Amino acid sequence: MKLKDYIQTIPNFPKDGIMFKDITPLIADPQAFRYATKQMSDYAREKDADVIVGPDARGFIFGTPVAIQLGTGFVPVRKPGKLPRETYTETYSLEYGESQMSIHKDDIKTGQRVVIVDDLLATGGTIEATIKLVEKAGGNVVGICFLIELAQLHGRHRFKHYPVHSLLVY
Repeated sequence: MKLKDYIQTIPNFPKDGIMFKDITPLIADPQAFRYATKQMSDYAREKDADVIVGPDARGFIFGTPVAIQLGTGFVPVRKPGKLPRETYTETYSLEYGESQMSIHKDDIKTGQRVVIVDDLLATGGTIEATIKLVEKAGGNVVGICFLIELAQLHGRHRFKHYPVHSLLVY
């Protein structure tokens, strides 16, 4: 299956100069969505993942079916104030300012093998924060998996010490 056929490029969204990669046609098609999550699951299985972690919000879309296919748990990484129990929080830089992500302190057990799953790798700030949160919680990041990687933004270079797998590279 050719997954790129299910990704639409939308010029100048959300602002001029951006070529937005729209994943909604892929997740709307049951065969394409199943195929993509199966490829991600195969990667996570090769890494012998104990748990799948996905950042808010599109990491939830791909991470939960991967966890189901593997028979593991799924741990969400969310924006602050969205998780009800005690959390670790990490601040990271955006193009214009800063943001934060949080994880429950007790959702990852010490030494668990974690694969992080998300839809898109651009500059890598969100995933860098996610890695820090997983490690604060005692997890061991054994792989990172994306549906799409925007190679010209060099986000992969932030993760030189982690295996990175992308299904599609633009």
